[in-house]
Amino acid sequence: MQTLLDRITVITGAGRGIGRALALGFAEQGARLALVARTSSELQAVEEEVRDMGTTAISIATDLSDPVAADGAIDRVLTEFGTIDILINDAAVGSSANPKPVAQFDDEFWSYTLALNLTAPYRLSKKVLPQMIAKKHGRILNISSLAGKTGLPFGAAYAASKHGLLGLTRSLAMEVIRDGITVNAICPGPVRSEASDKRLQFEATRTGLTVEELDRRATPIGRRLYAHEIVPLALLLAQESASAITGQAFNVDGGLAMY
Repeated sequence: MQTLLDRITVITGAGRGIGRALALGFAEQGARLALVARTSSELQAVEEEVRDMGTTAISIATDLSDPVAADGAIDRVLTEFGTIDILINDAAVGSSANPKPVAQFDDEFWSYTLALNLTAPYRLSKKVLPQMIAKKHGRILNISSLAGKTGLPFGAAYAASKHGLLGLTRSLAMEVIRDGITVNAICPGPVRSEASDKRLQFEATRTGLTVEELDRRATPIGRRLYAHEIVPLALLLAQESASAITGQAFNVDGGLAMY
């Protein structure tokens, strides 16, 4: 049985990594998808994959760090589908693009990271909320990070943005708790990706350890996670049966932080 049949689902960062894995997982459960990311070619490839699975999908190529992009993306989805049931905020930039200590941090990269990782989810959530509140139903899921609960040396902007995303998650959950809307976050540990590979190489250069050794040390299970391992929890939180789960930040981290 498809548990999300015909649920209109917006997934940002859908062109690669966790976002792509979420798109495939939600398509398998019958959701109709709006895929949002910056790179059109990647979006088109994912759109073809989910269409081959038998679901409806549209692609919206836009840079969500632009303040007006969120409104434009949601307007396009509402024009196409008429409603939005689920919003998944996954689009983000990691620390590997410009790792530096705070004393030498790049101010422009700080602003860009906060704009994409925190302000964009705020703007997207703000835009979808009126119609969710009107119909007394909705799911908002924010993909944060374990770094949003701890910290990340040489990645203060990323950690700060993900801490902020948890604050947004909890505050919004409290505001809409009587409106049939749940708001939750998933906090992945280190996940295999192009950005994660770059960060591992940075750490290898900094520490003198090999990339292979750092990968083995990444989590207690002896490896980094795979993007598809984030999907089962996201599917659970999006379902009708999860209506009593809200304001939570769940770790999926291979046992790295047991709290």
